[in-house]
Amino acid sequence: MTQKDKNEPTIAAENEYHVPVLFEASLKALQIRPDGIYVDCTFGGGGHSAGILKQLGPKGKLIAFDQDADAAANLPKDNRLLFVPQNFEHLQRFLRLYGITEMDGLLADLGVSSHQFDEASRGFSYRFEAALDMRMDSRREQTAAHVLNGLSAIALQEILSNYGEVTNAKTLAAAIVEKRSVAPFATINDLIQLLKTLSKGNPQRYYAQVFQALRIEVNDEMGTLRRMLEQVEGLLKPGGRVAIITFHSLEDRIVKQFFKLGSFTETVDPVYGSKSKSAFKPVHKKPIEADEKELKRNKRSRSAKLRVYEKIKQEEA
Repeated sequence: MTQKDKNEPTIAAENEYHVPVLFEASLKALQIRPDGIYVDCTFGGGGHSAGILKQLGPKGKLIAFDQDADAAANLPKDNRLLFVPQNFEHLQRFLRLYGITEMDGLLADLGVSSHQFDEASRGFSYRFEAALDMRMDSRREQTAAHVLNGLSAIALQEILSNYGEVTNAKTLAAAIVEKRSVAPFATINDLIQLLKTLSKGNPQRYYAQVFQALRIEVNDEMGTLRRMLEQVEGLLKPGGRVAIITFHSLEDRIVKQFFKLGSFTETVDPVYGSKSKSAFKPVHKKPIEADEKELKRNKRSRSAKLRVYEKIKQEEA
């Protein structure tokens, strides 16, 4: 975070909610115009939003999305900010609802907030005993308990392997199905007791991989990311920029693939045989990562990767 001054919006203290990752790099990447319209897809503790607002003039506008009800407590009193308490997959719908047809830039920090990990009752962390919840949006019906108690062994194996890279995913999936036949999973301790008997290597790393996989499934994180990305081209002005911070390889691959092709399905012209061309160009050849100073300040920034893309102007096409 930059130092506060009298013009900077008041947000929750960093140690109370969330330390914004790659703060300066992501704001610099957006090339914020004082009168521009910007979107923060993941408001969270409001750190990145505060930085954007500081660079906006009186005619600028920031639309911030967050599906987590707890995030609303961090909202500053600023009439340039429009808060949407929804998942960013509804990007286009709500921008149009408020009469906004185009934007100058978009920022998405895809990481789970420190607050969500540290709030025991949310069930995101194996460090605390709580219900197996893991919902970012409490209005969702499916919880981690539903996933563990309801999906087949094959489906569980795919989730654990694809989303958590769990080495013994097949064995663990079978053990989950066997254990729930005796008593359903209800709490974090129910799951940990099983994981203790099957963990490979560092137990805490193993637990983290399993919890990550369940969280991604519960919140359909890959699906919502894809649906949001597909809306960006129709909303972003030529020359506008998209800055996306990912935290694991699957997210990063989705972002990289989409902007390389301009879609998730490469199309070929039936007459000329030419492949579809992306409407975006990368601003940097490689993703931006946290420097040593940030790593010391915030260990959760270690896996963060910032990719920045610019919508190609017509004269460049």
